[in-house]
Amino acid sequence: MNILENIRIVLVNPMFGGNMGSVCRAMNNNGITDLAVVAPRADMDMDEARKFSCNARAQLEARKEYETLAEAVADCTVVAGTSARTGFYRDTAYSPKEFAPIGLESAKDHKIALVFGREDKGLFNEELALCTHIIQIPSSELYTSLNLSHAVYVCCYEMFCAAGIFSPAEESAPEADSALRERMFATWREMMIRTEFVHDQKLDHMMMGLRRIFTRGKLTVPDAKILLGLARQSIWVTEQWKKKGNR
Repeated sequence: MNILENIRIVLVNPMFGGNMGSVCRAMNNNGITDLAVVAPRADMDMDEARKFSCNARAQLEARKEYETLAEAVADCTVVAGTSARTGFYRDTAYSPKEFAPIGLESAKDHKIALVFGREDKGLFNEELALCTHIIQIPSSELYTSLNLSHAVYVCCYEMFCAAGIFSPAEESAPEADSALRERMFATWREMMIRTEFVHDQKLDHMMMGLRRIFTRGKLTVPDAKILLGLARQSIWVTEQWKKKGNR
């Protein structure tokens, strides 16, 4: 079973349909599909929710609704409530990155919940009392409160990364060996002479700078061949130009 399937996102009394739709996108961006909504408002603009969910509309339609937070997290072991305020034991809060391995350890065998409060008031103390952990998302003092969907995304992202499911693309081309690099540098040296890019007394100094530029990162065989071809073409164009009597 995919461990992310055991992570439930719980929205308590959300105010805006656009936020709920955006939450669905944030969840699906990070492979999380269990959405619970506590005490949904009767005047929630569901057309707006569907609009903002975009291609995550199926996630929106699959949401489960509960009357109370206690019901929404009844089958969960770890319950982490998010809060930007201080007080009520919030001094023991975890950052999303710190919480991720704790939550995932329990999610191996159990349902866990990440709980998000109202856009204007967050979670009430009696709701935080149901939580086993408190999460505070680091933010600037200029504005410590995050938009609901942004907060959900940050927490889901840290869980997704800690789960180790995503594998970034890796360079498949082989790294250029010394012989190819030296052939490339020799051609660039010749090109700088033929094009009169640099005077003889500064040539060695310029070549050292060029070597630093081209070896600062991994130089692959295709990279070296492109640079080699560029220098050869520059030499050829210069010679053609000179044959026409230009200086």
